[in-house]
Amino acid sequence: MDLKGIYVPLITPFAADGTVCLDSLRKLAGELLEAGAAGLVALGTTGEPAALTADERQAVIDVAADACAAFGAQLIVGASGGDTRATAEALVALGARAPRAAAALVTAPAFVRPGEAGTVAHFRALAAASPLPLIVYHIPYRTGQQLSTAALRELAAIDGVVGVKYATGGLDQTAAELLADTPEGFAVLTGEDVYLAPMLAVGAAGGILASAHLATARFVELDAAWRAGEVGRARDLGHRLTALALAAFTAPNPSVTKGVLHAQGRIPTPDVRLPLLPAGRAEVDAALALVNGLDH
Repeated sequence: MDLKGIYVPLITPFAADGTVCLDSLRKLAGELLEAGAAGLVALGTTGEPAALTADERQAVIDVAADACAAFGAQLIVGASGGDTRATAEALVALGARAPRAAAALVTAPAFVRPGEAGTVAHFRALAAASPLPLIVYHIPYRTGQQLSTAALRELAAIDGVVGVKYATGGLDQTAAELLADTPEGFAVLTGEDVYLAPMLAVGAAGGILASAHLATARFVELDAAWRAGEVGRARDLGHRLTALALAAFTAPNPSVTKGVLHAQGRIPTPDVRLPLLPAGRAEVDAALALVNGLDH
C-alpha cells in the first residue's frame, strides 16, 4: 500500500452528558478529509481508546470508515497489546469489524520490554495472523524500549509490515539512518508533530499528527511544499506549524487539541475522560492564537 501524506489520529468528542458525540465525530472527520488529509487513524491514542467501551470503539471505527470511503481516503485503526496471542486475536477480530481498513497501527509491546529479538518475533507472529497490513508504532518513551536501525530493518522485511509511526522524541541517528536508505515498500511516518518539517526534509513519507486537527490544510500544504522542493515556503510554514505543535502538547494529548476544537465550535465540549484532565484556559488560548495567526 502507498502510505504518504498527513494522517489525522481522530479525537473522540464527548457530549455534555459524557457520551460519545458521533454527529460531531462524523462532521469533524469530513472536515479533516476535505482539507486534504490522506487518511484517518481511528482508535489511536489521541482518541482515548482505553477509556472507551467496546461499543463506543466500534462506533468510532464505523464513523471513520464511512468518512474515508466517501473521500477515497485510507482508514488506519489502532491496536495494541503486550501479549502476542491476544493482540493477534484482536487483529483478526479487527479485520472482521473494520473490513474497509487499509492497515492497523500496532504499538510495540509496552512495559514487558521483550528485547529487539522478541519485538521482531512479536510482529512476525502478528503479521502472519493479521488480515490487515501492519504499521509499527515505535514510541519508546511509552513502551520503555528503544529499537535500533537494524531491528527496524528486520521489521520492514516482514511480509505484511508496511511502515512505522516513528515517535522517539526527535530526529535521531536511527531516523537518519533509516531515511538515508529506506526499505522499499516501507513508509516512515513521523508521530512527532514538532519534528514534521525536518523529518519531511530528510525523506519521511508523511506523519500521523494530532495537531493536524487544528490546521489540516496547512499541514497538507507543508507536506506538498517539501515534495515539490519549495524549500523557502516549506521552511517558513514549517516554523509556524512547529510553534503550533509545541503549543498543542503543553498539556497531555489530546486535551489542548480538544480545547481548541471546542473553542472553534467544532465539538460540543473540550472534555476528556479520566485519568486525563481538560487543558487550562491559558494553554488553549495560546494554541488557538497560533491557529488564527496562520491566516495572516
